[in-house]
Amino acid sequence: MPELPEVETTKNGLAPHIVGKPIKAVNIYQPQLRWPIAVEAKALVGITSGEIRRRAKYMLWEFPSGSLVMHLGMSGTMRVVSAQTALKKHDHFEVVFEDGSALRFNDPRRFGAILWQPAGETLSVLSQLGPEPLSDDFDGKYLHTALSKRKGAIKNAIMDNKVVVGVGNIYASESLFMSGIHPKRAANKVSLARCNLLAGFIKAVLEKAIGEGGTTLKDFTQTDGSPGYFAQQLNVYGRADLPCNQCGSLIKKQIIGQRSSFYCPKCQR
Repeated sequence: MPELPEVETTKNGLAPHIVGKPIKAVNIYQPQLRWPIAVEAKALVGITSGEIRRRAKYMLWEFPSGSLVMHLGMSGTMRVVSAQTALKKHDHFEVVFEDGSALRFNDPRRFGAILWQPAGETLSVLSQLGPEPLSDDFDGKYLHTALSKRKGAIKNAIMDNKVVVGVGNIYASESLFMSGIHPKRAANKVSLARCNLLAGFIKAVLEKAIGEGGTTLKDFTQTDGSPGYFAQQLNVYGRADLPCNQCGSLIKKQIIGQRSSFYCPKCQR
């Protein structure tokens, strides 16, 4: 599933091609994704599009009457092409601009979403979210407080969007490795000092991944079709039974919270 860096990369790639453009047509080819595609999008014909921003793993495309809220799901991609380009299989949604270009959403598994958020309102999927990890609201002190009553595994806690948004499986594993924290350690047993380290490494890992265009493991590519290159710099994720880059011990794989987790048994305690 695309995580925060992949969504940020997609947003940054789309912005120059869709912001400030008048909309000529909106086409819904498959109305049912994770939820039904918002029919309100049809009313955007004749409107000039506003900015696009990210909240957690959602992209919010702004218009005077509200926001088109877009989620890539497990396998969704967005690309800008000529409106004359033939549709691909699994192209479910399209916005055609007056200049002859078109934004298309392709999603083979149909776990993505195209929702509508009226101006002045907040959709339920956005209302319970914790702070952005790259914002000033997220730091070690906040994290230590948020974890104080959580007895479950630290990895599950930092992947909980109510604690902090956008720290998915890949980046949770990498941040915990860099912090020297075992992914199964009880969240409320992580000291303030180690929370300071962890919050800092979460920020550093995500910023590095964004700079590299995300991580291509299976489905994700950038809006121009090129892969994300952060996969070449992974320390533990996907490296089970390979030597740790720091100590040479073999990386372990374990299922934690129904997700594959990777860690070094020597470096992480």
